[in-house]
Amino acid sequence: MVRIIAVANQKGGVGKTTTSVNLATSLAVSERSVLLVDMDPQANATSGLGVDTKELSKTVYDCLVHGTKIEEVIVQTTIPGLSVAPATADLVGAEVELVSVPDREVMLKNALQGIHDRFDYVVLDCPPALGLLTINALTAASSVLVPLQCEYYAMEGLGRLMANVERVQQSLNPALELEGIVLTMFDSRNSLSGQVANEIRAHFKEKVYRTVIPRNVALAEAPSFGRPALLYNAASTGSQAYLQLAKEFLNGKTGSR
Repeated sequence: MVRIIAVANQKGGVGKTTTSVNLATSLAVSERSVLLVDMDPQANATSGLGVDTKELSKTVYDCLVHGTKIEEVIVQTTIPGLSVAPATADLVGAEVELVSVPDREVMLKNALQGIHDRFDYVVLDCPPALGLLTINALTAASSVLVPLQCEYYAMEGLGRLMANVERVQQSLNPALELEGIVLTMFDSRNSLSGQVANEIRAHFKEKVYRTVIPRNVALAEAPSFGRPALLYNAASTGSQAYLQLAKEFLNGKTGSR
């Protein structure tokens, strides 16, 4: 049975796309069949996997607005086992065009129906807002993975995010679960990073992954080359952290010891 994971956080710049791309890549390297769905109009997950948006005839926008099945949109990446449903800036128009559409919250869920036996995992890279794009992702997902930057403001917004996840659970997707929280952009030289990490672990306990994603040059540079970090510099601490996160994810283990 396919597992659909929405990678979401209302705050921007916390590592959502970096986590989506590199977790999906690490799962594929672990011999799982993975589809990454780019739900962000910035289309950074698409370009970060080396897909040329100028050559695309159909994108996620067509799935949401025109009812196109996801099979018609999927592009195979250079990484064996990893496919992407790409996005372009056109996706920003979907927010407006879906407003008056009946059942607008389930358009992505409907589009994904035909691929449940084709992939082990579907990773949904959400935009940094709780608009219709993110709501579609949360409605389609079986769980939500929250990247959390180790800074005060990111922690402050986590409560609001969880409240919104609860609203989606109550009204649209009762089966939605919290997959876990992954701490990102951790700087061991900064005492605040450690304080934030400790507070999050104290509150969410076993729902926080043991693996922590550090601030890392390779993670920042890789997207400009159209590659996930694992293909750009496999030996980097960032790449190794995402490989470890994938192992923890596959084993169903979160929480510190």
